[in-house]
Amino acid sequence: MQGKKADSRTIAENRKAFHDYIILECLEAGISLTGTEIKSMRAHNVNLRDSYARIDKGELWLLEMHVSPYKEASYFNHEPRRPRKLLVNKREIRKWLGKTKEKGLTIVPLKLYFKGNWVKVELAIVKGKKLYDKREAIIKKEQLRMIERIQKRF
Repeated sequence: MQGKKADSRTIAENRKAFHDYIILECLEAGISLTGTEIKSMRAHNVNLRDSYARIDKGELWLLEMHVSPYKEASYFNHEPRRPRKLLVNKREIRKWLGKTKEKGLTIVPLKLYFKGNWVKVELAIVKGKKLYDKREAIIKKEQLRMIERIQKRF
């Protein structure tokens, strides 16, 4: 008997978040979607670039995530930038609500992926980087590349 393997296929990543923010804490959440949104996600027609999450009336919502309309759907298609409810434990929501009350902290999606047949979102509490922090990160990356090049030669 074959066991069901843990299937984790990435749909979309928010690479800009790693450049613009300092990631403090991560969490995996489910997401409530319609049928045409799932089909569009299977075709990788998703953009997480300007999306963020907000806690509203004890529920966690993902805002500004763009899911392109499914081409083969007729008038049953979804709205591309509609708010989507995230499925998270109430205890986690209350914990994150306290943390996001601090000045400068927000919730940003980092990655959207399939886990089995379910779509999951990796969320993070982040703090914005200053310009000098971004410059330091670029300098460190360049230094690591130089070290790797030197090690390759010898």
